[in-house]
Amino acid sequence: MERRGTRRSRAKALVSLILFILVSLICQAKAEETETVEGDVSPPNVNSNKIVSRIAFGSCFNQSAPQPQPIWESIIRFDPQVFIWLGDNIYGDNKRPVRVWGRERTVGPWKNIERFFPSTEDELSRRYAAVKSNPGYARLRQGHPEVSIIGTWDDHDYGLNDAGKEFPYKDTSQQLLLDFLDEPHNSPRRKQAGVYASYMFGPPGKRIKVILLDMRYHRDPLFSDGTILGGTQWSWLEKELNGPQSEITIIASSIQVVSNLSAIFQPLFYMESWSLFPKERRRLFNLIDSSKREGVMFISGDVHFGEITRDDCGAAYPLYDLTSSGLTQAVERTVPKALAFAIRFMAWIAPSTKRVFSPICRFRSCTYGLPNFGAIEIDWEATPPMVKLEVRNELGKAAIGVEFTLSNLRQPEEQQPRSKTGMRGGRDWKYYKQHCLPESELPWFAKYRIALVLVAFATASTMLLLLVVKKAVSGGKMFIKKFKVD
Repeated sequence: MERRGTRRSRAKALVSLILFILVSLICQAKAEETETVEGDVSPPNVNSNKIVSRIAFGSCFNQSAPQPQPIWESIIRFDPQVFIWLGDNIYGDNKRPVRVWGRERTVGPWKNIERFFPSTEDELSRRYAAVKSNPGYARLRQGHPEVSIIGTWDDHDYGLNDAGKEFPYKDTSQQLLLDFLDEPHNSPRRKQAGVYASYMFGPPGKRIKVILLDMRYHRDPLFSDGTILGGTQWSWLEKELNGPQSEITIIASSIQVVSNLSAIFQPLFYMESWSLFPKERRRLFNLIDSSKREGVMFISGDVHFGEITRDDCGAAYPLYDLTSSGLTQAVERTVPKALAFAIRFMAWIAPSTKRVFSPICRFRSCTYGLPNFGAIEIDWEATPPMVKLEVRNELGKAAIGVEFTLSNLRQPEEQQPRSKTGMRGGRDWKYYKQHCLPESELPWFAKYRIALVLVAFATASTMLLLLVVKKAVSGGKMFIKKFKVD
């Protein structure tokens, strides 16, 4: 009897242990499932059924920029329902002076120290606080609570110029950015590796999906042709593009997607863009094409000027990229006003196969190098609905713009054949086509036009200087000879 009781007790204990383990595993699986559920994030103060017809965005905002900043009043007058921070929302890193000689050489062939270095966590917090207390932004954020403010980052608010996945303080930077964006403490963005997210606005039939990419957390080194998004983010993006449909899908990338300015500015300098990772860009275009998702367009920043570009061969319909940069940091502000014409001249002669030229451009180059913000307007009442993409100046006037019907961003009834390069259009890239041929495939004399002009200018300037010196020396000798005779 005692043995039977002991056996029963052991059996009960074993059953209890097995049940405990099963319950624990189920609870753990549920918890993990909750943590890894990915989908649209609800931003603060958003009514998902409210029609959105105006979206504003900006990038490259220096928290130390002088006041006043009329651009914020222009954004408020535009009356956006959504405002997107597109990266470099603060300048959180620091830079040493440009030095070719000396103990700390930051540039040149004898460079021995990096010019840029990161700030401390406290300093980053103070710089974010400075932006939040900026009078213009505070009026948008606090005076218009109906505006949904969302955003991603680029390198300077990530923590270091041109940094990628190797940056050691990226997790700290992630939490600081999400604090700045008033992201809830239980948001999935606080638990995942990276700040990518998606949002759905508007009722059925007038939906706008905004996909914010993270171009930093998983990015391989520049010129490696590795990954930008990383495996997890690529899987997430594929789900987003193949998920619930929307009339418009805006993919927000902190760096340019369509333009390849590095191809025409080499060997002078390079600009970060998807073109530095050609395999990744091809994968992005192929994903959009294979998903059959309609109404896709890009917005981007980073380059300190505004432009609109378009790729007609990446997918079954044109892919627009509206670039706005920056809210305070602009290329023409880096030179004296008297030399602004030189910047505009260089932009005008720079070859571009992807830039959109329109009659309303402020300058002939259809670029804009002064402070600006991006504006997207959708006229849902028109038949078919109309889309307007603009780069607006500090006063809120359009400096660059293009308007088209939403039906232009639809899959055609008959698919165009693919060329050997995998692009739409039925012909190889060696055959020129506006908005199709990449800048890197231009003839060398066109691709390196800017470098050739600068070399010619430097050569002419040197020859002129030598001529002046020669004349001065000759005049000096004649004067001395005459002085001796006298």
